[in-house]
Formats: sequence, structure tokens, C-alpha cells
Amino acid sequence: MPWRETFSVHFGPGTLAGITLGRWLRVLRENHFSIDLPYWGRAAAITLGAIPNTVLSWYEKLRYARKIRETRIAPPLFVLGIWRSGTTHLHNLLSQDARFAWPTFYQAVYPHAFLTTEKVNAPLVGWFLPEKRPQDNVRLTVQEPQEDEWALCSLTGRTFLMSLYFPRRADQYDRYLTLRHVPEEERAEWLCAFQWFLRKLSYRYGRPLVLKSPGHTCRIRLLLELFPDAKFVHIHRNPYAVFQSSRRTVLKVSPWSALQQPDHSDLDDRTIRQYKEVYDVFFEERGLIPKQHFHEVGFEELEEDPVGQVRCIYETLNLPAFQEVEPALCRYVKSLAGYRKNVFPDLPADLRQRITREWRRCFEEWGYPT
Repeated sequence: MPWRETFSVHFGPGTLAGITLGRWLRVLRENHFSIDLPYWGRAAAITLGAIPNTVLSWYEKLRYARKIRETRIAPPLFVLGIWRSGTTHLHNLLSQDARFAWPTFYQAVYPHAFLTTEKVNAPLVGWFLPEKRPQDNVRLTVQEPQEDEWALCSLTGRTFLMSLYFPRRADQYDRYLTLRHVPEEERAEWLCAFQWFLRKLSYRYGRPLVLKSPGHTCRIRLLLELFPDAKFVHIHRNPYAVFQSSRRTVLKVSPWSALQQPDHSDLDDRTIRQYKEVYDVFFEERGLIPKQHFHEVGFEELEEDPVGQVRCIYETLNLPAFQEVEPALCRYVKSLAGYRKNVFPDLPADLRQRITREWRRCFEEWGYPT
């Protein structure tokens, strides 16, 4: 492993690099200051970074708060789909259209201060990033489109992603996946921070946002309450492939984030449970979306014909003229030539049968063979 990656695995603050001191102390207090010895270096890096983050956050609030509050968020386009179903690929394809905007990796990690620090600090942060994500061969840079959910780690510490840092309290953090079973005060805090981040992005770019977070797949009702005119594109993938890729992702990503020793003994159970939780809610709420504001695409079809499938998304959702983005989209697709997907061994028969049984509706809904 290159030395920069080794350094980041042992001392890198991960996506908590942009947290403020007050928020970091609250997160530590809620977790009883329980940091395992191998991760003290990471905890120290987060703590040291939280001090300038706090000062810069105050500065940005003083300078930009009124302008951000007055900024209107145009109806976003939400990319739905559980993790490892192709949401990143679809998000990257849609981000070739300069008429839209999206949070970058840097902005999602430093949500408090990106208006002030991005130009100077982003190249330094990018120098420490690996060329590819730990879980696959997708390129990773500070300017790549990123999930808006990561910003909630630093803004609130209340997101299901925090279980990567504090796996011993995973059950507590998993409640923020659907936001259905959290105290109203915490839900309100999440919503306030989410809207603030989107307003800040809207102020920065002045364009409609394309947003991607697997958690949004089971928050359709909530998103429609915030943005009644929002549009949605959902991507699905063979559930067996999603299971195997999800399991690999947790194993590969955990070392880059953990502050407690991960225990993956229940990883299969958790993967199956979360997938079912997400799609039970998705199927319940999907019908709330106006027909002309919803489109669905299969990962396999998108992989086979990315330009044609994106054209279909534009036509179905009545997005701006597709011909204006087609040249840029074709160039991007050409740049992916030679991309190698992860290859997995066959699932054990009993595990495959369990997935088939517990995720049956998804197999039937999208016509995947069992």
C-alpha cells in the first residue's frame, strides 16, 4: 500500500475531517469517549482539525449566512437506489451536464467551510486521497460528485454512516436511515442541516442540484414534503450482486473510518436487514411521486447503453434538452473504457436461498432470476 494510503488508514480523519469542535465533543460524549487504542491517531487528527473548522465555520456564518438563508433551492433531481446498485455510476453520468450542480467530495467532507477554503485546501486534501475508492476501481478526487449524506456526518453526527466510525452503536445510528424512529428534535436537526447544506450549494452554483444518497431511497415522503416538484430516478441491480458488493464495501471502507474495532460477525444479517428495510419503505412511498417525475432504470441496461438510458431519463423527466449534454456524456463514457468491475465467487447455497426469500419482492419487481 502506498505510504499516503497507509498514513490515511492509520491517521486520516476520514469524512469527519470537516467537523467542528462542539459537534465532535457531542459525538464523543454520546459514544462515551470510547475510542479503541489503534484509532487514537485518527481521533487526534479529527480533534486537531476541528479547531480551525470551528473558526472557519463562524467566519462563513458571519459572511454568508444571510445570503444562504435567502437562496432558493430549485427542485432537485434525486438519484435513488441502495448502495452498490450503480448509484455512483448514474450520478457521474448525470453530472456531465453543466446545467446542473452537485456536491463534490471536498464540499461533502467540509460542509462548514467549503465556500472559504475549497480553492486553497482542496488540492492538499486531494494529495492524500487514493487514486481509486477502497471498495472498487471508481476514480476518487476532491472534485468528484459525492453523496450529500456525508455532509451530515460533520453537520450533525446523526446519520447511518456514523456506524462506520462507531460500530458498537450501529443500532443507534441505523435509525437515521429512514428517520422514522428518531426523536422529533433529532429529526428536525437533521432536516435543518440538510436544507442548509443544499442552500449553501445552491448559493455556490445557482443551478438545480443532482443529489445522490442511498438513504434517500427510503425518505421519499420526507423529500416530497421539502421539495414537492422534485424529480426522482431510481436504479436497481441484481440483488445477489448488490449483497456481495455491499459486504465487500463494508470490509474495505471500515479501516478508513473506524474509531472502534469493527465486528463483522453479523455483517450478512445486517446487510440483509438494511436492504429489506430500505425497500419496504421505498415500495410503500414510491407511489407518492407524480408519474411524470419518476423514472426507473436497471444497472445492467445502463451499463450496456449508458447514453441511450440517460437520454431516456431526460425524456421521461422532461429535463433540459439532451442534445446539449450528449457530446460531454459520450466523452465521459469513452473515458471509462477498460474499467474492471469486482468479481465475486458464487454465494453459498443456504445464503443464496435466504437472500432469495427475504428479498423476494425485489427479484419479482424487476424480473431478476433466482
